[in-house]
Amino acid sequence: MAEVMISVMVVLLLLGFPMMIPLIAGCFVAFFIFMPIPPEIMVQQMLGGIRPAALVAVPMFILAADIITKGHSADRLIDMVMRYVGHMRGGLGVTAAASCALFGAVSGSTQATVVAIGSPLRPRMLEAGYRDSFTLALIVNASDIAMLIPPSIAMIIYGVISGTSIAELFVAGIGPGLLILVLFASYCVFHAWRHDIPTQPKATWQERLKATRDALWPLGFPVIVVGGIYGGIFSPTEAAAVCVAYAFVLEFLIFRSLKWADLFEIAQSTGLITAVVFILVGAGNAFSWAISFNQIPQEILGSIGLDEASAIMVLVAISIAFFIGCMFVDPIVVILVLVPIFAPIVDSAGIDPVLVGVIITLQVAIGSATPPFGCDIFTAIAIFKRPYMDVIRGTPPFVVMLLGVSVALILFPQIALFLPQLAFGK
Repeated sequence: MAEVMISVMVVLLLLGFPMMIPLIAGCFVAFFIFMPIPPEIMVQQMLGGIRPAALVAVPMFILAADIITKGHSADRLIDMVMRYVGHMRGGLGVTAAASCALFGAVSGSTQATVVAIGSPLRPRMLEAGYRDSFTLALIVNASDIAMLIPPSIAMIIYGVISGTSIAELFVAGIGPGLLILVLFASYCVFHAWRHDIPTQPKATWQERLKATRDALWPLGFPVIVVGGIYGGIFSPTEAAAVCVAYAFVLEFLIFRSLKWADLFEIAQSTGLITAVVFILVGAGNAFSWAISFNQIPQEILGSIGLDEASAIMVLVAISIAFFIGCMFVDPIVVILVLVPIFAPIVDSAGIDPVLVGVIITLQVAIGSATPPFGCDIFTAIAIFKRPYMDVIRGTPPFVVMLLGVSVALILFPQIALFLPQLAFGK
């Protein structure tokens, strides 16, 4: 059965159908041909997939990201970082990496980060003497930080599927996200020194203080999400609702960067993205139920010898599977399909599901920015109007650094687990 399901999905993907169609078709084949159960079970499983209350946070975080992407929050964050580090060797590159981290704490979306940070910073970097291949690769790969720094839609999906605390996942992503930021910033300094890229004028302390005051409002987002959850004030879902209200007040009433007429376009965009995500989640739940019902995960893991593997070998296998999967398929689909397959072996190996969630999120982020079909690559192609090869040419050094962080997480789990243990007393 598994071979037929996968074959149907691969054929439909090669024919150019959007991912939701192959996933539903694979479920259809399983339920209507191979499984001796009423076909309405498929519909029940799809509806059950979108029923968990935690998923309510997804459309709200998407809506908040849509509002601030169209507003002035990104510009204020970039300006603040630029005032403090722009005069350093490689300051513009460091600004891009740091701005991606900050905007990730605001939006939780890699693609929104590519658009919001890349659009204003790429022209400045090109004018300063950076090569376009380096600039594009930095922006695309630094957006990975947005998937680790809370809020993270990928972590919400993983938390719902695996039953892991989303609050703990959010806090656990901070350490690896900051580590990636330090590595990228260091590489930007080295790159600027090696290519003798000139520095920018140094801002005065008055300019820095003004930029900081202007950015205080957008910096309220990570305070709401992390501070609110850490302080036990509200749950991740409640944090998402507060973020929407905060984004609305910020962009419509305080900054006045958006008009009431923009609200319909923002709501339409959020509705379309949410519909796609929820269709994928529903179909993914039905797919996962079908393969679990037929004990396919046990067969797959047993055939490759993972049923008795050590914890490190299990984490290595998970990293490889998710990294390769997201090079070809939408990250949400990869999480929906592969998490149930690896769940039994993760339980039997006694691995902390929070650590697994962070490693999976990191691999999903890396795969999203890696050739041949990483989704962030095509976002950059559409936004910056550059050929495919130009976008991916400078990618290898960043992928190496990201894979290095993956290895560090496997060998030193406390990079991810220290903050959750501190925050939640685990």
